Amino acid sequence: MHAVFKGNHWKALSLAQQFLLVGGLVSLVATIIVGAFLTSLIEDAVTRNSGAATALYVDSVIAPLLPDMQNSTALSDSVKQALDETLGQGALGKRLMSFKLWRADGTILYSNNRQQIGQKLPISDGLQTALTGKMVAEYDDVDDVGSESERESGIPLLEVYNPVLQPWSGDVVAVLEFYEIATDFQHSLNHARLQSWIAVVAFTMTFFAILSALVFKGSRMIDSQREALKKRIQDLSNLLTQNGELSSKLQRASQRTTALNERYLRRLGAELHDGPAQLVALAALKVDSDVISNPRTSRKVRDGELTSIRSSLDDAMQEIRAICSGLVLPQIEGADLGEIIERALKAHLQRTGTTVRLSLSPTSPPLSLSAKICVFRFVQEALNNGFRHGGGVGQYVVQTFDGQNVSITVGDSGPGFDPADIKPSSLGLSGLHERVESLGGHFDLKTSNQGTVLRMSLNLNEMEPA
Repeated sequence: MHAVFKGNHWKALSLAQQFLLVGGLVSLVATIIVGAFLTSLIEDAVTRNSGAATALYVDSVIAPLLPDMQNSTALSDSVKQALDETLGQGALGKRLMSFKLWRADGTILYSNNRQQIGQKLPISDGLQTALTGKMVAEYDDVDDVGSESERESGIPLLEVYNPVLQPWSGDVVAVLEFYEIATDFQHSLNHARLQSWIAVVAFTMTFFAILSALVFKGSRMIDSQREALKKRIQDLSNLLTQNGELSSKLQRASQRTTALNERYLRRLGAELHDGPAQLVALAALKVDSDVISNPRTSRKVRDGELTSIRSSLDDAMQEIRAICSGLVLPQIEGADLGEIIERALKAHLQRTGTTVRLSLSPTSPPLSLSAKICVFRFVQEALNNGFRHGGGVGQYVVQTFDGQNVSITVGDSGPGFDPADIKPSSLGLSGLHERVESLGGHFDLKTSNQGTVLRMSLNLNEMEPA
């Protein structure tokens, strides 16, 4: 239960507060790790450089006093006396606490402690490294360095193992081990440590402060975006509700469209059966009649019968063409909106001989193929209805575009009609209504004794791109 409470309390914190807690802890740990690592690097570098400088100085003073160490296994008394005098006074005497000269087998050839001369001791790690030709410098507390005499001094010391090389061959022939009094070195090292810690802490604090400012700014932005997102989710929820309603409408429209298509096919079949089919059947009966098949029929009678058959076939062909002209669309794929409307008016003029007034907007927006077909069929069927029911009196077409919605109005000055008198089996207006709404458009019908107005509107932003 306590863990759940803590988890809920953590989630209740803002992003900035979470960053301050976690980022502060991480920054503290990073500061300690980086500071310790950097201090170690500085200590090693300062120790190595100081040891190398001292070793170079000692080597320049001591090396000229030594004999050929490759051929000598011991130092003469004169060399020991010279070393005593050099190490007992002057600059080296003040800087060095102890000094040893090692042979490669671990024998001490010289030491400022006379009792150690000639002893053969185990080879330490530092001595072993120096025998490979590498200088070793180590700074330690007095409790960790050298022999008992060095540890009892209580003075910070710098332990150095410096290889002695044969001038002409470069071979290691001996090792100088000395302990330098490191009081000044200790002060310099402590100062470098302090500066490194100050630099690390200052950099970390500055970096953390900059990140905190960015996180606080981002947190405020996230909070505002969260509120905007909540509002957006609410809007989307409302849209989903509307989409559900539109989906239901679309499903009902699809069902009505299926029924309308079925009725349209039945009407088309009836028109073909009652018109061209009857004429063709009449012509077929006449072809099989005795007038044509009887060789005794006079030529004049036979020619008259053939003329009647030809007339029936011509009438049937004319009716079939009239039906087809209403079914087949012209080539409108590459036409713009104005051209599509003009072609519908031209077809109406050819079919009925009625001239229609036209008004087009200056701008012709691009439309998808489905929208083009919808516009053509709307104008075609609206003009046909106006011609059949209103006599084609004062027919007009007006097309407008407001940058988003395309509107087309088809009207006439006929006597109008009562919408309640429209039969459910009527295909014209129902088909137009379903066709426009299937594209997400709006269909409107107004009629009175002064005329009828049909209007369709398509929102281009809600339709498929052209």
